[in-house]
Amino acid sequence: MRFRSLLTTAALGAALAVPVAAPPAAAAPSGCGATDAEIYAAPPATVAGSPGDLLACRPAKLTNIPGDVPMKAWKVRYVSTDAKGARSVVTGAVAVPDAAWTKGGSRPTVAFNPGTLGSGPQCAFSKQLAGEYVDMYEGANLTLFLKAGFAVAATDGAGYLDGQVHTYMVGANAGHALLDAVRASRRIAGGSLTADGAVGISGYSEGGAAALWGAQLASSYAPELNVVGAAAGGVPGDLKLTAKQLNGGLFAGFLADALVGLHAAHPEMPFDELMNDRGKQAIKDVRSNCLYGTLAVFLGARVENFSKDGLSLEQIYALPGPGGVTWGDIVDRQKLGVDVGVPSSAAKYKIGFPVFQYRGWLEEIIPHETEDATRQAYCAAGITTTWKNTYPAEHLSTDWGAAGDVTNFLGDRFEGKPAQGDC
Repeated sequence: MRFRSLLTTAALGAALAVPVAAPPAAAAPSGCGATDAEIYAAPPATVAGSPGDLLACRPAKLTNIPGDVPMKAWKVRYVSTDAKGARSVVTGAVAVPDAAWTKGGSRPTVAFNPGTLGSGPQCAFSKQLAGEYVDMYEGANLTLFLKAGFAVAATDGAGYLDGQVHTYMVGANAGHALLDAVRASRRIAGGSLTADGAVGISGYSEGGAAALWGAQLASSYAPELNVVGAAAGGVPGDLKLTAKQLNGGLFAGFLADALVGLHAAHPEMPFDELMNDRGKQAIKDVRSNCLYGTLAVFLGARVENFSKDGLSLEQIYALPGPGGVTWGDIVDRQKLGVDVGVPSSAAKYKIGFPVFQYRGWLEEIIPHETEDATRQAYCAAGITTTWKNTYPAEHLSTDWGAAGDVTNFLGDRFEGKPAQGDC
């Protein structure tokens, strides 16, 4: 099966994925001349500003978007909001095709969250798009958006600044960062994106979870954005179900990323003090590796082997923190499709636009049950949902195989075409 090729790549990843020199950037427009160091600098103790405020930007040459699409592109540093409601700082990249938008109205923007790239600082999507590190796989997906005339506001996600660690699979962080990337993209000096442009949301795997969190949070967190559709594939909607499948398996590195990422967002919870020597090294491995290196290091690993008391996932979930909140409570907060509804409902998360969800027929990483259940929850809530689970591919290649359908789905929404759904 195709996933064997992924494992082979994973085993070689640490050796093959090496930093390379950054290409020269285009001339900086007025007010957009930050250095790379300034983009990724550690955040201040207190973050000032409103969500989406642009803190710094610099022109970039995104060499890992293939096809030589003429574009203007920038790295950006902007204000967002973390899962506890505090202001935070996030980075990302913005790309706008040079070709004029000719399909009516202002140019639309795709808010894009990449799939899992790893938690090392070098893994940030904006750095990889600019060719500063090579361990990513979705550049061609962005090519399709840009060739269709869409701008792209791609978030790195929270936790790629100096001294931080990525808060992998923390839903509120991901959804906020994704929506705020669009806000920031419209504030670039010398940029051309306007506040009335339609917004589509897209992501796969980790990015798929982020995309649905962006969809669920859009009406309450960024009501001024004209979000017209969201596409999300390979979605780990239930982290407990996903963790159970990952533990001890070929893709246990994703579970390691999630455990360290959840702790990064909730440092008040018991974690470091639970670790044995192997666990302490595992934390260092997560914080230093990108995708393929992490998969190689944690191949077949079991969570029980990293704590002093051999704690199982279920025992970890039961551990309380301040106020009696348990790890299980925090993990449950990340579950997608809970308390969702249409705008006229009393649901916490209101979605008033169509959603496209999809998975591969040969999916081997994310349990089919959680992907199917997320779609069913959206359907039960009355949200217009299109579903496709017939891609003849495993997890990674479904991302590429569905890219054309995602582009077409969002393109139809940008042109105001109705979506029927197939619930």
